[in-house]
Amino acid sequence: MEKYDALKLENQFCFSLYALSREVIKMYKPLLEPYDLTYTQYITMLVMWEEEKILFKELGKKLYLDSGTLTPVLKKLDSKGLITKYRNKEDDRVVTVELTEKGRELKEKVKDIPEKIYCNYNGEEETLRVVKKHLDEILKTDLK
Repeated sequence: MEKYDALKLENQFCFSLYALSREVIKMYKPLLEPYDLTYTQYITMLVMWEEEKILFKELGKKLYLDSGTLTPVLKKLDSKGLITKYRNKEDDRVVTVELTEKGRELKEKVKDIPEKIYCNYNGEEETLRVVKKHLDEILKTDLK
């Protein structure tokens, strides 16, 4: 191994993740545009459709988003009437996020998006399952 092999772009695990992430998000863009959603808003709605009601802090954990990133996303979804957020009466530091009826209705409209994304992949389905499993394992470890 050469002295500077570790500095070659082709040897960077993080670059492959970065490039793949950008390509996947690019695939979502035309599918989400008719619903006026960004990818980050979409994944937030995925959690909301599962949970219906969740604490802000828990939502951030599930999405791996800090409050500085999540706050404007929720503000936008709130302004679109898809979610509502409110502070706990006993402790105003605790914020609850709740799905609205309009948010529930959106679920039906976008239900085919995952299938449309998977149709763009020409490889083996098993490869995607294995990669996802490994990525989930990496996410659960402490990378700091």
